[in-house]
Amino acid sequence: MLSKKTFYKKKILIYGLGLSGTSCFQYLSKKNIITVFDDNSSLKNKKNKSYFLSKNKIFKTEFDFIVLSPGIDIKKCKLNNYLLKNKNKIITELDIFYLTYPENLKITITGTNGKSTTCQMLFNIFKSNKLDVRLVGNIGRPPLVEKGIKNKTIFIIEASSYQISYSKFFKTDYAAILNLSPDHLERHGNINQYAKAKLKLIFDQNKNNYSYIENNNQIINKQIKNKKIKSKLKKINYTKEIFFKKKIKNIYLLDKNNLNNIHFVYSICKNFKISDNRIFSSLNRFKGLKFRKQIVYNKRNLIIINDSKSTTFSSTSGLLCSYKNIYWVVGGMFKKGDKFFLKKKYYKNIKAYIIGLNKKYFVNQFRNKIKFRYFGNLKKAMIAIKKEIKNDISLKTILFSPAAASFDQFKNFEDRGFYFNKIAKNIFIKNYK
Repeated sequence: MLSKKTFYKKKILIYGLGLSGTSCFQYLSKKNIITVFDDNSSLKNKKNKSYFLSKNKIFKTEFDFIVLSPGIDIKKCKLNNYLLKNKNKIITELDIFYLTYPENLKITITGTNGKSTTCQMLFNIFKSNKLDVRLVGNIGRPPLVEKGIKNKTIFIIEASSYQISYSKFFKTDYAAILNLSPDHLERHGNINQYAKAKLKLIFDQNKNNYSYIENNNQIINKQIKNKKIKSKLKKINYTKEIFFKKKIKNIYLLDKNNLNNIHFVYSICKNFKISDNRIFSSLNRFKGLKFRKQIVYNKRNLIIINDSKSTTFSSTSGLLCSYKNIYWVVGGMFKKGDKFFLKKKYYKNIKAYIIGLNKKYFVNQFRNKIKFRYFGNLKKAMIAIKKEIKNDISLKTILFSPAAASFDQFKNFEDRGFYFNKIAKNIFIKNYK
């Protein structure tokens, strides 16, 4: 029978020492024979050195389980052949977590865009309703580090396609797939495989569970067609947008993407019998996540938004429909399969300032649609915008929403976001105060 004792006194390989792998190492090393490996040998230190094995020794070792970190791509890693031969032994942090706390209620949020924000909104509402709730997963807090867990503790989990696809035992009481658009195709191969990874959450549920999906998402509907779904399935129609706009006074939440996410939050909350007053009171206090649609300035006819976390066009589109006179800073490493799509009526409202190394890709996306210029780096683009808006007294928005990965010029989206805030402060904000 599966339980947390499933992992007692076992030979376990932990592959990948990021946040997830490190938390698994700390949790499992007390009662198991642990071996550690990472493609990045610099992660070997005094604490874990004795646990590291060479590639050749790993190939000769039989393990009971292989805990695979979400950042490891089986097809492209150093233990590629070994993993393919031992695919049946691969588990994830989510599997260990599930078998450690099988009775605790779990709400798992996934989707291409909006996962972190939706999880945080839901967490805040639950807290305001005095529920014992923990926010864990891909949002940056490994679930295995949580302390003081009680029977009534509820887990809100942000899950990526990588985490879900590799999992073997993990099940969730509530599953929400916010949206699906092309993303991570360099890993999954095509949109159907990507969707399949996300929908595994729902396909693994039972009749006592709840699931939420977009009603009109063609990718999702294609995947669930002719599939038997055991859980109580609710299709979100986005029909309450006008109602939400009347209730929400928080400018951060009034773009299209966030309004869509609120439909999911509201539906889940209603299943927990949380009142409208508690829901909207919490949402109106919500300040958002750093570098995700973060309003860093909103005075004197100028709004500056830092959306560095945006890595696809679909994550940016809601903002492009929600503000006036947009000076859009965009660019970086584009994602395979991603395409710029926006209703024609918004074209005249946008000027794009392209940065990063993939100039040709973004130029091709915008040609004959919106006005654009190329500047190479962020600082040059912001200086150009300053010159352009110098004598413009109308309401205007500087939107930093790259719709691309950051690794061409930055360590990660956080590094990119910090740099933007610094540039914005030096070039604009100090002059507008």
